[in-house]
Amino acid sequence: MDLTRFQQQLKGTSSKTRPLPPVEQWNPDFCGDINLTIALDGRWFYEGSPIGRASLVQLFASVLKREGNKYFLVTPVEKVGITVEDTPFLITQWGKEEGNSEGDSTYTFTTQTGDIVRLERADQLELRVPPKAVQGPDATPIPYLCVRRNLWARLHQNTYYQLLEQAKEETSSSTTQFKIQSNGTSFVLGEITQPV
Repeated sequence: MDLTRFQQQLKGTSSKTRPLPPVEQWNPDFCGDINLTIALDGRWFYEGSPIGRASLVQLFASVLKREGNKYFLVTPVEKVGITVEDTPFLITQWGKEEGNSEGDSTYTFTTQTGDIVRLERADQLELRVPPKAVQGPDATPIPYLCVRRNLWARLHQNTYYQLLEQAKEETSSSTTQFKIQSNGTSFVLGEITQPV
């Protein structure tokens, strides 16, 4: 599999003004794995070298597909397997769209590939223990955010700490939770078990 040929197959399928390609409707034959890796830090590597062109990374990110725990790049005629060390996306920025009241505000998140996600539904965010290379000393679960089509993003450490500053603490007899409100829904960003 040659990335240039793959790129040619995708010409015209995606742009900033057009919606994402309908990869969930594409079921081409599997053509094998290619030596493309999305690293823990969100960078894309081909044959061990970083892909420097942001537009190329964005194009490939637009045709990512996940089946079970495997990741693929797909075109209408080809499907190739790639390696993803944790998640294909990394949240590098966040913002807050103010509403009329505090409960009306909506958090927005931007990935390393420029995807923008509005945090609106409870099923969009879940706590997971990250890979050992990015864990803290106590392996505390951190937020992961669904970007689209069962493709998730991990919050970059700096983004996570900035977001925690926005959170409200809620303490019960067993835990302290750190929560934010977005689009009228409460989201848990983290929790600490209280000592007995």
